[in-house]
Parts: sequence; C-alpha cells; structure tokens
Amino acid sequence: MNVLDFVNAFFSDSAHWHGYDGIPQRLLEHVQYTLMALGLAAAIGLPVGLLTGHTGRGGNAVAFVATAARALPSFGLLVLIAVVVGIGLLPVMIPLVVLAIPPILVTTYEAVRSVDPSPVDAARGMGMRESSILFRVELPVALPLVLSGLRSAAIQVVSTATIAAYVSLGGIGRYIIDGLYQRDYEKVVGGATLVALLALVTLAVFWAAERLAVSPGVRRR
Repeated sequence: MNVLDFVNAFFSDSAHWHGYDGIPQRLLEHVQYTLMALGLAAAIGLPVGLLTGHTGRGGNAVAFVATAARALPSFGLLVLIAVVVGIGLLPVMIPLVVLAIPPILVTTYEAVRSVDPSPVDAARGMGMRESSILFRVELPVALPLVLSGLRSAAIQVVSTATIAAYVSLGGIGRYIIDGLYQRDYEKVVGGATLVALLALVTLAVFWAAERLAVSPGVRRR
C-alpha cells in the first residue's frame, strides 16, 4: 500500500469517526492544547514585545531569550518536566509555550520598531500619552507583522502538540504514537495527515483574521 491508500483507509473507516478515539474527539483535544499554549505564549510575548518595541529598550534581551528558547528541544523538555512533576497537562504546556514565545516576542518587537517614526513624533507633538501612541498609532501599523508572529507560533504549536500523546494525553498524536506501537501504519499516516490539514486550517484562520483586523490601507502597504 502507498501513502494515499493508507490515507483513504484511515478516513473511510467508520470506527475512526466515533467514540473517545474518534477523529472529532482527537481534533478537539488537539485544538484545546494548541489554544491554551498559544494563549499563554501570547499573554507573555505580546506585552513584552510591544513594550520593548515601543521604548526601544531591551532588544538584546529579547534576542537572547528568543535564541535560548529556540535552542531548547521540545521533546527533551517534555520528558524532563514529566520526570520532575509527573504525568499531566503541565509537562505538555511548558514546552509548547516555550516554543511559541520566541516568534511572537521577536516579531512583535520588530513590528513596532519598524513603524515609521514620523506619525509617532507627530502624535507626541500633539500631546498624546505613550500608551495611546502605542495602541492607536504604532499597533495598527504593526498589526500585520504581529499577526504573522502569532501565525508562525500557532503553526509550530499545532505541529508539536502531538507530543501530548507521549505523556498519555490525547490529541492527534495518539494516532501517531499508538500506530507506531501497534505497527498500524494506517493510523500513523492518518494522524500525520490530520496534523497537516489542521496546520492548513490554521493558516486560513489567520488569513481571515488579517483581512478582518488590518485596515485596507495598511494591507496595501
């Protein structure tokens, strides 16, 4: 059998569409892990990136943190934390959040720093407060790049959240891990295909979000 035969067999099997191990349930679990990790990473990376980008201070620290976080192996970190704190959601969330922070943090910082200084200086000359300048002048212009950082982080988390299956959690990774253990390559290929499809859906969601959130003038630029 070739890959397409495995894919067809996996998705045409009605047993894969029902119950606790069905595709809808595994997709829901995978999306939950992804949203939790992305939300935590955004809560950390966005404020720090906006603040450092606006003030122009801390750029070296941002680069250092991003480089250090990218150097950490997600699976190794998962195993280490699982050994220390035990099986559960925490060992999964920490590696995923660490993976997602660098693209959000660095891209947000660079997005704000790349805003044309002319309107920023004009806003200061009009007496606007620094917070108003950031959120009403800089952020609208920087939003496309900020969203690109979130999109990059989301794709990485979607692809890596399969590690949850290594610590007995759910998600699409269950098909890959269980399939390898059982030598059921139909499951392995089916799980990998679901991850790829979910990544494509994530790209489409961020494309739609950019169309809705970014003003036409900024998009044309």
